[in-house]
Amino acid sequence: MKGRGIPIEIYDAMQTTFAGREYTGEELSTEVLYRILDMARFAPSGGNRQGWRVIVVRDDTTRRSLVKLTEPAARRYVAQMTRGENPWSSLEPSAVSAEDIAETQVPSVFTEPLLKSSVVLVLCLDLSLAASMDQHLDRVGIITGASIYPFAWNILLAARSEGFTGAITTLAAAEEPGMKELFGLPDHVAVCGVIPLGKPVKQLTKLKRKPVQEFAMLEQWGGQPLEPGT
Repeated sequence: MKGRGIPIEIYDAMQTTFAGREYTGEELSTEVLYRILDMARFAPSGGNRQGWRVIVVRDDTTRRSLVKLTEPAARRYVAQMTRGENPWSSLEPSAVSAEDIAETQVPSVFTEPLLKSSVVLVLCLDLSLAASMDQHLDRVGIITGASIYPFAWNILLAARSEGFTGAITTLAAAEEPGMKELFGLPDHVAVCGVIPLGKPVKQLTKLKRKPVQEFAMLEQWGGQPLEPGT
C-alpha cells in the first residue's frame, strides 16, 4: 500500500494499525482526509451498495456533545468490567445495578480522543441499502455490519498509510436517538461508530493478538487447530 504520506506494504499496515487514542495535535488537513476516504471507499459491502455515510466533525461544541452521548455506555462498560463481566454481552445478563452504573466514573480514555483528535468521523449506514441476511434469526443481527465495518477498517488502514491513527468506537451508538437529534439523521440511517483521527504520539509496531491456532479449526467446531502445513 502506498499513500502520499508514508509508503507502507499491506502486511505491515495490517500488523501495525492499532487503536490510537493519543494524539500530538498536528493538523489533519482536508486534503489528506479526502484522500483517506477516497481510498476507504473501495471497501466491500453487501451487494456493493456502498451505504456508508460520513459526517466530518471538527467543531468543539459538537465534540462536547459527542462526549455527553458517549458517557452513558462507557459508564456501563466500566461498571461491568469492574464486576468481571463481559461488557454489553448479548448472551449474558448483567448483575450490575442501575445505581452502580450511575455512580461509575468514566475514564478519560473514553472521551479525550473525541476532544483532542484532529477530526472526528461519525459513521452511518443507510439501512435501505443494507443486506441484512440474518434479520429473521432469533439472535442479535450481525450481518448488516458487513456493509459498514470493512469501510471503517479501510479508513484506519488509509490513515496509517498517511501517518495518522484512530480508533473505531461504538459507545455513542447506544444513544442513537440523541445522535440522530445532534446530527439531523433521518429514520432510515443508523449510527455505526465514531472514529477520532490524529497524529499518534507513539506508533505501535507490536500488537497483541491471539495466534491462529486459537481461533481457526479444521472441518467443524472443535476440530483440530489449523497449523502451518496442515
